[in-house]
Amino acid sequence: MLEAFLTFINQQKLDLAGKPTLLTVSGGMDSVVLAHLFHCAGFSAGIAHCNFGLRGEESDGDELFVKNLAASYGFPFYVKKLAAKEYAQTNGISTQMAARDLRYSWFEEIRSTYHYETIATAHHAGDSFETVILNLVRGTGLAGLHGIAVRNNKLIRPLLFASRDEIRQYISDHQLAWREDSSNASHHYKRNLVRHEVVPVLKRMNPSLETTFKITGRRLKSAEVLLESFLQDWQNEAVKKVDEALHISIDVLAAAQEPTYRLWFILQHYGFSYHQAEEIYKSAEGLSGKIFNSASHRILKDRNTFILTKKEKDEVSEDLVIEATEGIYQNESVALHFEKQTWSEDSKIEISANVAYFASEKLILPLTVRNWTTGDSFCPFGMKGKRKKVSDLLIDLKLNRNQKQKVKVLLNGNGDILWVIGLRIDDRYKIENVTKNVVMVSEIFLDS
Repeated sequence: MLEAFLTFINQQKLDLAGKPTLLTVSGGMDSVVLAHLFHCAGFSAGIAHCNFGLRGEESDGDELFVKNLAASYGFPFYVKKLAAKEYAQTNGISTQMAARDLRYSWFEEIRSTYHYETIATAHHAGDSFETVILNLVRGTGLAGLHGIAVRNNKLIRPLLFASRDEIRQYISDHQLAWREDSSNASHHYKRNLVRHEVVPVLKRMNPSLETTFKITGRRLKSAEVLLESFLQDWQNEAVKKVDEALHISIDVLAAAQEPTYRLWFILQHYGFSYHQAEEIYKSAEGLSGKIFNSASHRILKDRNTFILTKKEKDEVSEDLVIEATEGIYQNESVALHFEKQTWSEDSKIEISANVAYFASEKLILPLTVRNWTTGDSFCPFGMKGKRKKVSDLLIDLKLNRNQKQKVKVLLNGNGDILWVIGLRIDDRYKIENVTKNVVMVSEIFLDS
């Protein structure tokens, strides 16, 4: 494996024999192999370890293990305790996302302070394939299908050539000690579900799955590069900058093949989804004045032009991530109180537009609160599974433009709208006669 490692870094022109590399080591199997390969190759390196304290004594044991590992190789050791849960609550994001933000920020701080050339993570071919599966589940374009990049500025991934089985065999051959993270066995995390349930089935169909994927990934990456080059040239014809706005010609779009994809290519950098691009292009033949919003930008349909402008600072609001179905979650524009309840025949529903009840077993964490967007649809309570666009609901309720801009939706972890907050819940998530465990969500009104 050492030979394959050296071949890979030469092919990828990573130049690890130059300035030292900062290795991010958790103590798990993958990062232990990464550190061992650097040691055997004689590369200069340091080891950084984050202790989030999420698993108590187990986390402290990981820290001590990695400290001793660094000492055994003569690598400088850096460690920091990071409060991921507190950061997540303060910023309204998931603990996983908080941990990622905190550790990469700290890694970069160490890299620049102690003059490391790059930061190396222990992502391997299996991680890359799992990322593609997750992207497919969420919905993705070409960029999400070729897997994890070998290099992203100062971040490198020198183990992407190796499969999980090869790493496990290397551990066995060299009798290397490593630490097992107990959370890896939990199906609470989607990646673990893919790793333990989905990948084994696919490997039964194709035992060389990771090798096949690497070849496919390279082909898709090449196709993406060629397509992007072509569309960049075409975009110069379709888009003009006027003051601080972008004017996108509807006539140029309509004359081209696959106009929706071309429009999304322009809009993706401004927070618009592919589904929104479909809705925006459908409005091309309609009346002027229709407005579409992303979190940071808006588009106005004006005769034969889509006009893209940036929202003012006070119009932009961050998504609110809800990790548990109890407690208060809020940001600058919305606050919700979640309360678990045990349901019985004697239980009474509070009749209020600002209170919603959901069957607990139907909720998939984390939940998310965001602004409604053009194209959003759900199954309003009482309509027995019939879908309706949120925009049509707002029209039916005769909300004016200012009121519409303030409407937010609560999303389930699978992307379904649970509640157009303060207006209507989704019929699929209502409580039934057999429902025992209920989550009550109350809107808290913030001082203006």
